[in-house]
Amino acid sequence: MGTFSIQLQVGNPAGNRFETVEAMVDSGATYTVLPASLLERLGVVPHATRHFVLADGSRMGRRFGRTWIRLGGKEDVSPVVFWDEDALPLLGAVTLEIFSLGIDPVNRRLVPVDAMLVPSLAA
Repeated sequence: MGTFSIQLQVGNPAGNRFETVEAMVDSGATYTVLPASLLERLGVVPHATRHFVLADGSRMGRRFGRTWIRLGGKEDVSPVVFWDEDALPLLGAVTLEIFSLGIDPVNRRLVPVDAMLVPSLAA
């Protein structure tokens, strides 16, 4: 569910050219969703098609790739979904986890969180 929007930067695969995007923070979305034209302009190449269940229960196949994201003063590679031009860009849960960020909905901001790591005790 979307709570607030933030600015993030989306980069080309080389990580040397970025564009700023206003995206809704959406912990209910698994992946970050961006307009296909933005990703294509940056030279992001999809490597797969994945199927997604939408809020209304319908299923839809979309192109899926990876590229550089700048968020909270950090840069990392994140999965991205190529979406429609009129759709609101979404910052999804996987990207939040990659950046070790959580959501503070009261103050409408992203906050650093420790990542979880539970090693197996089985040998």
